[in-house]
Amino acid sequence: MKSVLLVIIVLIGFQHLNAQYTDIINSKRPGFAESPYSVGSNVYQFEAGLFYKDNNNESNLARINTFGGELFFRASPLVERLELNLNIAYQTDEIKNPFGDNYNIGGVSDLHFGAKYLIYQQEYTDKSKEIRSWKKRTSFDIKRLIPSVAIYGGINSNFISEDYKPENTTFKAAILLQNDFTNKLVLLTNLIIDDIGSEIDEIDNDDIVTENIEYAYIISMTYAININWSFFIENIGKYEESFSPEYQLGAGVAYLISPDLQVDASIRTNLFENYSYIFASTGVSWRLDRHQDQLKEAESSKYKNR
Repeated sequence: MKSVLLVIIVLIGFQHLNAQYTDIINSKRPGFAESPYSVGSNVYQFEAGLFYKDNNNESNLARINTFGGELFFRASPLVERLELNLNIAYQTDEIKNPFGDNYNIGGVSDLHFGAKYLIYQQEYTDKSKEIRSWKKRTSFDIKRLIPSVAIYGGINSNFISEDYKPENTTFKAAILLQNDFTNKLVLLTNLIIDDIGSEIDEIDNDDIVTENIEYAYIISMTYAININWSFFIENIGKYEESFSPEYQLGAGVAYLISPDLQVDASIRTNLFENYSYIFASTGVSWRLDRHQDQLKEAESSKYKNR
């Protein structure tokens, strides 16, 4: 752990990156993949949504209908390329039991604190000003195959409702990648290790305690149809030692109402499983934009001093 912290400190100390701020809102919604970029300094972003899950598991003959809501808060209060975030979710589950009465549970189901830091930002050549050669202006920039990279660390708090409380607080780590193949086509790739520090008892009752770590990937492709409309497709894979692999496929759309406001809708399902799973969500992303470029601040101070 000490060596990991040392690497992070070194990267923070020696990386010189451009600002993360964008003129229009950069939301994680409606997909699950996360961009390596922060929201930018003096920007406070709220991403909220409602979701519905229908999980019909034939292995235990139980069907669970879930309604819930979540809030994802993002800010970069310390340095431009470091983002701190908080995710909280509340849900109610209706469990349809074929061997008895149906029952309901509910409460805060997730409380997650996270931070990400952009360690490498890929720069692309602006070919729009190339007027001498049509070939050079339209050629593919090979650097677009090299992604921007961020590291992520988070805490899965167990200060949640009893119905969803895990045995202990666990941790999450990830590498976040982004390729901007064109100005409209973006690929996000997340490589994730979750539930680090979780404990389960072995089935053979030998009182052996082991970690039930989850390894996952998220690959999300987003395409901007125009300045307002965009859509995405996303694939998720999850792997745990004690369970069969899980795969999901999702798609959705987002509409930009204003530079600081976006609405979205999405749906996803599972693949290659013997039970049905449907997840549908709709939400809104809004940012309080107090960002001001340092260059503009310096110029403003210069004129005030005259």
